[in-house]
Amino acid sequence: MNLIIMGPPGAGKGTQSRRLGEFLTVPVISTGEMLRDEIKRKTTLGAQAKRHMDKGELIPDALMIGVIEERLKRPDCERGFILDGFPRTVAQADALHKMLGNIGGSLEHAVSLSVPNDELLKRLSGRRTCRDCGAMYHIIFDPPTNEGLCNKCNGELYQRDDDHEDIITSRLEVYESQTSPLLNYYRNHRQLVEVDGIGGRDDVLARILARVGISKP
Repeated sequence: MNLIIMGPPGAGKGTQSRRLGEFLTVPVISTGEMLRDEIKRKTTLGAQAKRHMDKGELIPDALMIGVIEERLKRPDCERGFILDGFPRTVAQADALHKMLGNIGGSLEHAVSLSVPNDELLKRLSGRRTCRDCGAMYHIIFDPPTNEGLCNKCNGELYQRDDDHEDIITSRLEVYESQTSPLLNYYRNHRQLVEVDGIGGRDDVLARILARVGISKP
């Protein structure tokens, strides 16, 4: 099964993508993780991406399309995949449609998680990330055992530049203006599945599975 997980920053796309990937045993392709790895390795792509991410801007279409196209050609995507963070514009959605057509694939569903802006601000501003292993925590909802330190590797936890309140506000504005039109795009293609993203992780996962027609044992 080929799925897209959509929604504004902080809606839980990463969490639900990982859980769906485990449940369906298909790879999760997270553009955010791919780009952060490039930044960490200080590649040319990473430097280009960081300039946009630090300002709360979307990565240019041409840059993202090339990255995704190479990833979808790998053998582990033959049984299906879950895209987290792509597409974010109608141009990217058109490019994805062409990519899949070229490799004989198709998209089953575009799952959109819906969460109010005040909840998104609370979620994002409280996120902390481990500098060493990349594990994520939340100072309210999922705090580490020892303040400021990762449970897994004892690495330092920090607040990403794009999780500061002013950048969050900018990210939400960008989402509303540039990414929301994707809802109409996939609605017109009869692929849109809208899911309430408020509640526990298990509850949200159960809603997604029910809406895409999968029974959880």
